[in-house]
Amino acid sequence: MNKEYSSINNLNSSDPLRYYAPHVVPFLLLAVCIYLGPLLNLPKILLYPLQTVLVAGSLIFYWKAIKQEIKFSFDVPVILAGVFVFFIWIFSENLYPQIGNSDYNPYQLASGSVVYLLMAIRLIGATLIIPLAEELFWRSFALRLLIKSEFKSVPLGKFSWFSFIVASIAFGFEHHRWLPGIVAGMVYAGVLYRSKNLFAPILAHAVTNLLLGIYVILTQQWQYW
Repeated sequence: MNKEYSSINNLNSSDPLRYYAPHVVPFLLLAVCIYLGPLLNLPKILLYPLQTVLVAGSLIFYWKAIKQEIKFSFDVPVILAGVFVFFIWIFSENLYPQIGNSDYNPYQLASGSVVYLLMAIRLIGATLIIPLAEELFWRSFALRLLIKSEFKSVPLGKFSWFSFIVASIAFGFEHHRWLPGIVAGMVYAGVLYRSKNLFAPILAHAVTNLLLGIYVILTQQWQYW
């Protein structure tokens, strides 16, 4: 373990801005945009681009504090895990009651080339930004916080039934489609336990969201967005 990584993990939780913020702030910005934006009547055409910029900016800002957990690697089982979650997401539709609904239809927000720009921003955000912010919060932060409050003292990918179940259920209920969301949380946690590398659930999550985005664009089933 290099000295920089060791010093970051040994930061005392009495300094919460340095200790918790890198793992929490990107997710909080995501949540604020999703839930507070509509309450403030922000134009839908601007809300998702704003969300993408804010969350991406926070991830860049905190990159030095989180990069040690992310080791880029190509892993076929991880990709297959992401594909599996995509199929669960699609084929479980109408089999359970959902919590609310999504109605991001770019054709209702704009016309002409702007529609394609909105699709591109949505696809980029869902594939590159959201997986990093959510996996940083749920799989790196929450899974370990539920074991010990000074979560960085807990090895990445350490298993406990309590944290696995609670974090997976909470992740599921973050989504309208809570049931496949719970399955997704369990799968993404599983690939982290296997790899001990945060890039694994980020990659699996990105594969799921990329396939879902392509599916939405090709079929125009905007309810998935």
